[in-house]
Amino acid sequence: MTQRVLIYSHDSFGLGHLRRCRAIAHALVETHPDMSVLILSGSPIIGSFDFRTRVDFVRVPGVIKLRNGEYTSLSLHMDVEETLALRASIIRHTAEIFNPDLFIVDKEPGGLRGEVRETLEMLNKRGVPVVLGLRDVMDDPPSLAREWERKNALPVVRDLYDEIWVYGLPQICNPLEEIDLPQSVHRKTVYTGYLPRVDEGATRPSSHEPPIDGPYLLVTAGGGGDGDALVDWVLRAYELDDDTLLPALVVLGPFMPPEMQAGFLERVQHLPKVEAITFDPGVEGFIKQAAGVVAMGGYNTFCEILSFDKPALIVPRTVPRQEQLIRSQRAAELGMIKCLVDDGNRDPRMMATALRHLPQQTRPSDIVVPGLLDGLDNVNRLTNRILSKRPRRPVVLARQNG
Repeated sequence: MTQRVLIYSHDSFGLGHLRRCRAIAHALVETHPDMSVLILSGSPIIGSFDFRTRVDFVRVPGVIKLRNGEYTSLSLHMDVEETLALRASIIRHTAEIFNPDLFIVDKEPGGLRGEVRETLEMLNKRGVPVVLGLRDVMDDPPSLAREWERKNALPVVRDLYDEIWVYGLPQICNPLEEIDLPQSVHRKTVYTGYLPRVDEGATRPSSHEPPIDGPYLLVTAGGGGDGDALVDWVLRAYELDDDTLLPALVVLGPFMPPEMQAGFLERVQHLPKVEAITFDPGVEGFIKQAAGVVAMGGYNTFCEILSFDKPALIVPRTVPRQEQLIRSQRAAELGMIKCLVDDGNRDPRMMATALRHLPQQTRPSDIVVPGLLDGLDNVNRLTNRILSKRPRRPVVLARQNG
């Protein structure tokens, strides 16, 4: 008897939503040998990632968010409203035909510009359980409250979702803190713990090896779209004095503008102790082998730092969201990582000192937090509880040719 899970990840920009949903999908099929998971994603690079057997994806047309907050079509020469209507139609029809036993929505209650709301209503009528998955920090509470009010998200959260899973712990971060929510929403909210990561490339012959022999620092800008400040500050430190610093591997990110990538790669050519690559989907392997990690502190990178127990220096972005700042400052208060906030000056001596001390820092595991990395185990447990109440569908065997 088969089970089906549909996961929605809007992915207007960056890698965070896709990588979180992929980790959940892989954990589900690993635990449930009779389950198939389908991911709906707008990521233009979803095809660069490997997916386990019984995990597949449907890519909806991409949109990107401009600096003024408006959206535009990524590749199609279409009005953004037409693109969003096309996305909503693909999402709805995929859900109708796939007919999931569980629907998990990542972060956006109504989807990008409300594109998933019709699908939620349709699945509600069919009696399909729907879950909203939230990362540990959304934004600072006043900003999130204004955003949810603007998007009219509260009625969606209150009326269309059966459960809310927060992929973190309230003693570290509470994403709904200070949001005026009814008790019915609080009652259906569960904190899972953070989602642990593994080096999936360890069993993949094609996985890339770090281009540095011996100990190194990994510098990752995540998707790279807003990672220029981090990379610039680190390179300034090596340009000032690299004699006392470990070698560094810099991962620029696939969404960093090409002209910016070219500028950084040119600077790296003059730094004997620094290597740089644009992107590798198996970055977990680089983190696992690193002596320390320098990052912006997005959710997925934070989970990898915890999972591989690496000394970490976080340089969070502070606009347009304060998510990374809140997460890194709280983790720094607990002693898990060090946090260095960009004041606009990017003093290379300050960064060089932080990089020099990084390998000797405490590790996250030195701070005991019960249930810290229980996220995937609890997602599986919660999924089992939901699916146990639903009838199993018969197995459909593939038709043989000839």
